[in-house]
Amino acid sequence: MAGSASLETHPGLDQWIEITEDERILVHTGKVDIGQRISTALAMIAAEELDVAYDRIDIKRTETGVDPNEGFTSGSMSMMHSGNAVRHAAATARARLLDMAADELGAERDSLEIDDGLIQAPGTNRSVSFWELAGGKPFEADVDIDIPVKAPAGHSVVGRTVLAKGMTEIVSGKMKYLHDLRLPGMKFGRLVRPPHYRASLKSLDAGVVERLEASGVSVIRNGSFLAVAADGEYEAVKAATRLANAAEWDMGGGLPTQELYEALTANERISLPVVEGGAPIDAPVPALADPPAEAAATLSARYEKPYHMHGSIGPSAGCAMFEGGRLTVWTHNQGVYPLRAAIAEALEMEPDDVHVRFVPGAGCYGHNGADDAAFDAALCAVAVPGTPILLKWTRDDEHAWEPYGSAMVMELRASIDGGGRIIDWSHESYGDTFMGRPAPGRAGTPAEKLVSAHFMENPIDWPVPPPTMGAHVGIHRNLEPLYNFPGPRLVKNLVRGMPLRVSALRTLGAFGNTVAIEAFMNELAEAAGIDPVTFRLNHLDDDRAKECITALAGMMAAGKAGDSDGLGQGIAFARYKNSAAYCATGAEVKITDEAEVKLTRAWIACDAGEVVDPHGLIAQLEGGYIQAASWALYEQVTWDRDGITSRDWDSYPILRFDNVPEVECRLMERPGMPFLGAGETVAGPAGGAIANAIHDAIGIRLRRMPFNRDAIRAAALA
Repeated sequence: MAGSASLETHPGLDQWIEITEDERILVHTGKVDIGQRISTALAMIAAEELDVAYDRIDIKRTETGVDPNEGFTSGSMSMMHSGNAVRHAAATARARLLDMAADELGAERDSLEIDDGLIQAPGTNRSVSFWELAGGKPFEADVDIDIPVKAPAGHSVVGRTVLAKGMTEIVSGKMKYLHDLRLPGMKFGRLVRPPHYRASLKSLDAGVVERLEASGVSVIRNGSFLAVAADGEYEAVKAATRLANAAEWDMGGGLPTQELYEALTANERISLPVVEGGAPIDAPVPALADPPAEAAATLSARYEKPYHMHGSIGPSAGCAMFEGGRLTVWTHNQGVYPLRAAIAEALEMEPDDVHVRFVPGAGCYGHNGADDAAFDAALCAVAVPGTPILLKWTRDDEHAWEPYGSAMVMELRASIDGGGRIIDWSHESYGDTFMGRPAPGRAGTPAEKLVSAHFMENPIDWPVPPPTMGAHVGIHRNLEPLYNFPGPRLVKNLVRGMPLRVSALRTLGAFGNTVAIEAFMNELAEAAGIDPVTFRLNHLDDDRAKECITALAGMMAAGKAGDSDGLGQGIAFARYKNSAAYCATGAEVKITDEAEVKLTRAWIACDAGEVVDPHGLIAQLEGGYIQAASWALYEQVTWDRDGITSRDWDSYPILRFDNVPEVECRLMERPGMPFLGAGETVAGPAGGAIANAIHDAIGIRLRRMPFNRDAIRAAALA
């Protein structure tokens, strides 16, 4: 079993495992649970290694200064980081408890048996519990990664069915979210945003401000940052409306309105070749050469993806209180430590004077508005000291001000020989950055990634990000295919001067790149006269990848995918980041007389290494498939020079229940193998499979998302 990067920075056993006095075990983690059931998986791991009941394990909600700093809960890395750390920590705790029990009982350590935290010496009536040995006491030792963890054959919890942590509270309606937080003396906050990023506050009717404050409403103004805080939530809503009507804005030059996909390939850009291993290098981009002389066919295609929102069903929120020079922040973001650094820098405070606590809220799945809402609450709290302020974004705030996933253009060209082998491959991707999280250690400063920092009295300049150079990061995530193409030409293009604020959205550039690669693979297979499954297998050396695709093909054949009249079926495959989970997906669709795509069935085959929580993983895969289907079929951010125009669910449609397919999922059994991150692996293949199924159904290849009614009608008339 591999170690964990998290243990390198947090080696202390007490940083991970706590034996409490009330006969429970508390597990600390730097990874937050945003609905992906990481708390369930970590509890199962701890219960397994400690030989205690799963129900005895509690997972601590992450807060700065108390729990490990594991950065963000992102990149499908929670199990690889926290999962491995907790496994080794629990194994170490078990070994130390056995040592203590051997001394206490006067017995040989190897003879001792554990049953739900009770250690017994066989053949005697002597026993001692974990809590008698260590309840409320620190271990004062480091995690020892050389202590063996349990072999899969001895597992009694891992891989089994359990009730997810918090599920009873969620189903019963007893779950308390950040939006439900109530603190003594708390006020409710609301924002008054400018029309768009480039606008600034020109004037504010002083009379309206005076009347609001006379009624007990706090008006917070810091440059062009405007907000209100009131004793009641409805009072805050009304006050924000009155203040918005009292504000006059300088619109500046407005938002750029150049045609999106023209801008992506015509604007100034930084272009870098991506080499084997998936990382760009600072070198000239090789010219696109003529196709090989032995090419039997050469195809070119251009695929386009619009800006996407995170689209959280619940808008973002944040709560903060400033008292005695210290700031406490409650947030539902994905990284409490990075947010602490960003807020401290923006407010010119010491990080130790900022305490950030995670509370469940609307899901993130990337860098949505949660960080910004927390900072908005902090700005209000500093202006109204001694008073906790719960600030909630509106739907309009969320849709217009969250950082989006960048629009992209993917240009591909490939040649095949007479035997149907790909002998030449070129793929260039164009987009804005996906790396806009407020975090230290990245390009720029953490504070400049907070939207309200650009509207304060002393505004911070908007960031101009450099290209990220790591493997499979940002625009070039999954740009390098897993297929064995000879000498592929891969290029990332970081485009400047784009109109909208962007950052991390689930999968970063992998969704656009994988959809393009997998749709193009079907085009090439058709040109070669080879079925799509065989064509992919012919270009793979990785046995686990082949098993995944073969398993999917078997599932779809058994289900007679696409056999009925009017139905189309398609497949797609990728290994996320070429290092995380493998995933092959299938889609079956019907195109209605109104040219709408109806999803009838879906299939998923996934190899995520050892699976701790099977139902949790299946939920992740099904949810990721549905989100990707929504991106592929419905979603696109729209705007004009005066601001974002897709500000509600009518102007930004998402997939609804009436188009959710029947999903069949198969997990490949890999007991004892390393964990492979799986939270994001399904998205790209899902989009690719849907694109291929549409083509199979109507013979039209759609290359610009969303693949909606307008796109189908336009392609049919082209």
